[in-house]
Amino acid sequence: MSTNSAPADAGHFTGPNLSHRQILTIMAGLLAGMFLAALDQTIVSTAIRTIADDLNGYSLQAWVTTAYLITATISTPLYGKLSDMYGRKKLFMFAITVFVIGSFLCSTSTSMYELAAFRALQGVGAGGLMSLALTIIGDIVPPRERAKYQGYFLAVFGTSSVLGPVLGGLFSGQNSILWISGWRWVFLVNVPIGILALGLVFKVLNYEQKKTSADRGRVDWWGAAALTIGLVPLLIVAEQGRTWGWGSPAAIICYIVGAVGIAAFVWIEHKMGERAIIPLRVFNNRVFAQGVGISLVVGAVMFGGISMLPQYFQVLRGSSPTIAGLQMLPMVLGLMSASIVSGQFISRTGRYKIFPIIGAVLMTIATFMLHYVGTGTPIYVVMIFAFLLGFGLGNLMQPMTLAMQNALPMKDMGVSTGVATFFRQIGGTLGVAVFFSLLFSLMGPNITDNMRAASTTPEFKSAVVKATQSHDGQVSAFGDALASGHGSTGGVLDDTSVIARLPHALAEPIEKGFADAMDTVFLSVSILALIAVVLVLFWKEIPLRAAGRAPVEISRETEAFEAQKLAERTAGSEEGDR
Repeated sequence: MSTNSAPADAGHFTGPNLSHRQILTIMAGLLAGMFLAALDQTIVSTAIRTIADDLNGYSLQAWVTTAYLITATISTPLYGKLSDMYGRKKLFMFAITVFVIGSFLCSTSTSMYELAAFRALQGVGAGGLMSLALTIIGDIVPPRERAKYQGYFLAVFGTSSVLGPVLGGLFSGQNSILWISGWRWVFLVNVPIGILALGLVFKVLNYEQKKTSADRGRVDWWGAAALTIGLVPLLIVAEQGRTWGWGSPAAIICYIVGAVGIAAFVWIEHKMGERAIIPLRVFNNRVFAQGVGISLVVGAVMFGGISMLPQYFQVLRGSSPTIAGLQMLPMVLGLMSASIVSGQFISRTGRYKIFPIIGAVLMTIATFMLHYVGTGTPIYVVMIFAFLLGFGLGNLMQPMTLAMQNALPMKDMGVSTGVATFFRQIGGTLGVAVFFSLLFSLMGPNITDNMRAASTTPEFKSAVVKATQSHDGQVSAFGDALASGHGSTGGVLDDTSVIARLPHALAEPIEKGFADAMDTVFLSVSILALIAVVLVLFWKEIPLRAAGRAPVEISRETEAFEAQKLAERTAGSEEGDR
C-alpha cells in the first residue's frame, strides 16, 4: 500500500469560482434537504419508545432503527459514485422523493415489522440527503474557507436537533391529532417539508460540476448487490444473536453468507476499477484509510451511545417523550458549540487534528461516566455527561469530514464524502444492533435476579398481593407473573409503559435491572471510544486546500508528493521530446 497521503491537487481547490451570494443561493437548497434528514434523525429517537409500546414491540425497536441504517448505509456510496458520474442535482431530488414516500408509508404502519420495512425504504432516500449535501458544499467551497459557511449548516442542524426531540415527544404524547394517532405525525411531518425542499432544490441547485470520465454506461450494481449480501446477514445476526444463540445454526449461516458477500464485494470492486462504487485505490491514501477506520469506530459510539439516552430518560426516569426531548438539549448544545468553535479555528489556521483528539477524549470520558448513572442519579448530572458527549462529537464530526474530503482529489469529492459517510453509518448500524442486543440480553436475567432478591422483602410481598387483587387486568397478570418467581420479563420488553403502572416495590427491581444492563452497555461504548482515541492520535494531518494557492505551511510529506509528481511529468515530457 502506498504511503502517499496528499491528493493529486494538494493545496489547491479546483471547484467553480462562485460569489458569496451564489454560494448562499445553492446552500438554500442544501439546507432544505439537510433539515429533512437531520429532523428525522432526532424526531424518531424520542418517539420510538411510544411507537414500540403502541405496536407491542419494544424489544423489536432495534429492527426499526437497523433497517433504516442498513439501506441508508448501503445506498450512501452509490449516491456518491453516481453523483460523480451524472451530477448531484438529479440524485439529490431522487433522494428527497424516495424519503418522502417512505415517510408517508411509515405513518401507515400497523406492526413493528411493517414499520421496519417502510423505514428501510425511507433509508434509501436518507442515504443521499446528508452525504450529497456535504458533497455539494465540498464542490463549491474550498476546505480552508468551508468553515465560514458552517454557521448556516449548524443553524439548520441545531434547529432540527432542538425541534426534533420536542416535536417527537409532542406528537407521540398525543393520543390523536386530526383523528390520526399522534406518533404517526412523526413521519407525516416529513411530507410537506420534503415537498418544499424538493421545489427549492429544483430551483436553486444549479452550478457547473466537473463530472468523472468513467464509463457512464456501466454502474456497479453487482458491487452494490454483493455489499448488501455481505452486510445484511451480519447486521441481522448482531440483532438476533441474543435470541438465536451466537453459535446457533442460523447465526453460523449468517456469518458464512456475510463473509462470502464481503469477499465477493472486494473482488468485484477490484475488477470494476474506476467504475466501482468504492474504488479500492482510495485506500492507498493513508490519511483517507486511517479516516475510514476512525469513522467506523466513531459511528458505532455515536449512534450506539446516543440511542441509549432517550431510553434512560423515558424508561428509568419516567419522563414523557416531550420532556425526554428537552432533556437531550444539553447534548445538542454541546454538539453545536464545539462545531462552531472548531470550525472557526480551522478556517483561520487550516489545522484540524487537535479537534478530533479533543473530541475522542471527551467522548470516552462522557460514555464512561454515563455507565455510573442509575435511577437515583440527579438529572442535572446526567445532562452534564450528555453535554460532554455532544461536545466531543462536535469536535469530531466536521473536522473528520473536511479531512477526508481534502485527502482525495477534487474529482473524487462524491466518492470521498460517500465513503466517509458510508463507514460512519456502518459503524452506527453495527453499534445500534450490537448495543441494543447487549441491552436486551442483559435485561432479562438482571430483572429476574433483582425480582428474586426483592421477593423476600415485606414491601415486595405486600405489593404483589395488592397487584393480584387489582381490577387492572394487566397489572394483575403482571403481579401473578412476579409472584410465580419466574420473572415475566417478556411483558416489559414488549411494553415498557407497564412499569409506570406498577407500585414502586414492584417497579424498582425492574428499573434496577434495566439500569444495570444500561450501565454495561455504556461501559462497552466507552471502551470502543478509547479505541477511537488511539486511532486519532496516530492520524496524519495534511494541509487543507485553499482557493487558488496552497497554505504557507505545507507538510514535508505533501512537498515530497508534489516533487514526485513533478519528476514524473518532467520524465514524461523528455520521453515525448525524444
